[in-house]
Amino acid sequence: MARILSIDYGKKRTGLAVTDPLQIIAGGLATVPTAQLYDYLVKYISEESVELIVIGEPRQPNGEPSENLARVRQFVARWKNHQQVPIIYYDERFTSVLAHKAMIDGGLKKKARQNKALVDEISATIILQSFLESKR
Repeated sequence: MARILSIDYGKKRTGLAVTDPLQIIAGGLATVPTAQLYDYLVKYISEESVELIVIGEPRQPNGEPSENLARVRQFVARWKNHQQVPIIYYDERFTSVLAHKAMIDGGLKKKARQNKALVDEISATIILQSFLESKR
C-alpha cells in the first residue's frame, strides 16, 4: 500500500503529516514555508509512494468558509492541473484547538506550545487521523 499525506495549509507555514505504508498510523512529517509547499510535495512523492493527499478545508465554526479557503482552493487547482496524486478536502475545524490540547496533555511546556510550526504539524496529523478514522 501507499501512504496518505495530509496538509494543514496556512498563509505562511503549512503542516504536513503522513501515514505509514499500511495506512494505520498518522504521524507528523514536517512544517514547510507555504511558498515552498508545491515543490516539497513533488519531491516527497518522487521518493515515497503516496496514493492520496487530504487537505484541510478551512471553515468557520458555523460552517462558513474562512478567509484561507480561497488560497487552499487555488493550491488544489494548481495541484490537480499538474499532478497525478488525487487530492481531497477534509473538514479541519477545531484542529488547531485540538493540537494545543494535545500539546498540553502531552506535557509540553508553554514555550514549546508557542511553536506555531509544531502546532501546524500536529494539526495536519489530527486531520489525517480523523480522516483515517472516518474511513473505518
